[in-house]
Amino acid sequence: MEESKAPSLLERIYSWDNLMEAYHEAGRSKWYRGDVTSFAANLEENLISIQNDLIWRTYKVGRYREFYVQEPKKRLVMALGFRDRVVQWAIYRQINDELDNCMIFHSYGCRVGKGTTRSADKLQDWCTLVGRKQRPWYYLKLDISKFFYRVDHTVLLGIMEKKYPDEDGFLWLMREIVNCDHTPFGLPPGKSADEVPPPERLFEVGMPIGNLTSQLLANVCLNELDQYIKHELRAHYYVRYMDDMVLLHPDPKVLNEWRVLIEDYLNNVLRLELNSKTVIGLVKNGITFVGCRIYPGYRKMTAKSCKKMKKRMQYIAKQYNAGQIDFDAVNATMQSYFGLMGHCATRGLQKWIEQNIIFKG
Repeated sequence: MEESKAPSLLERIYSWDNLMEAYHEAGRSKWYRGDVTSFAANLEENLISIQNDLIWRTYKVGRYREFYVQEPKKRLVMALGFRDRVVQWAIYRQINDELDNCMIFHSYGCRVGKGTTRSADKLQDWCTLVGRKQRPWYYLKLDISKFFYRVDHTVLLGIMEKKYPDEDGFLWLMREIVNCDHTPFGLPPGKSADEVPPPERLFEVGMPIGNLTSQLLANVCLNELDQYIKHELRAHYYVRYMDDMVLLHPDPKVLNEWRVLIEDYLNNVLRLELNSKTVIGLVKNGITFVGCRIYPGYRKMTAKSCKKMKKRMQYIAKQYNAGQIDFDAVNATMQSYFGLMGHCATRGLQKWIEQNIIFKG
């Protein structure tokens, strides 16, 4: 008796159960929005439409809504409509765990159970550990130039083809998303998003900040660098949060050698570049990482992070006092900030909050 063939990855993505779960994930905390309620009003019809587009490979990515955010530097964000977000979640649900299991432990960006606080905790632990040693330790701080705007599509899709060599349908879908034929995401080298008008953006590089798949594919791409640093360079103290990386070593000459090799790997294998923020320094003098200045035994928020937090707190206090948001919304934001402050030396910031943030009523 012939064994039934296991469904392909694309078939698992467009299965009814997976699409239904993807719909719930995409709509989580957004049920009040017009595009979500409109989709939900004809749910079965809309999910069947997505399913047919994937079955017959006629799916095309919808148009992006573009806007800028200052987080902390100006970034171009591109948001998809709800239908496309359901597709993104359908993909994510089927590949995230498998891809995540291939990543190094100390990669902390956009991964479940990771995040900025845990990445800062780990680097602080290491700084404290090496700070106890007799000889001084040094750090190498690396940052990739305009990472999301410069990711090479050929390189990225090549990595996915190696991971899924027998999944032709899935690879078709990834090409449709990465090589979007109506919206360029890339920027010329050295240019910022607000310096380049839409007609001058590049089609062959870049991923839209805001896509769920962009976050995952960013880690897939940089995991190639992680593996090189861990297994070829054999760096023990190495931590990464998206395109922000730190390595520790007692010999600054070794760190400089690693810098050259990492830059060569980025240029020639991943077709990316380091930016001018690359620096080698003493661990005891502190390392700027994920919005903190991290020292052996403690850390402080950077001046830029404090300024951003103050501005946000003033804004939500103004909204609350004007009756535009309720207590739950205020509490969620404030508790998030208090949680972050709990990991840093923030006596001055706490005093400022007591004197300047007033909620009436």
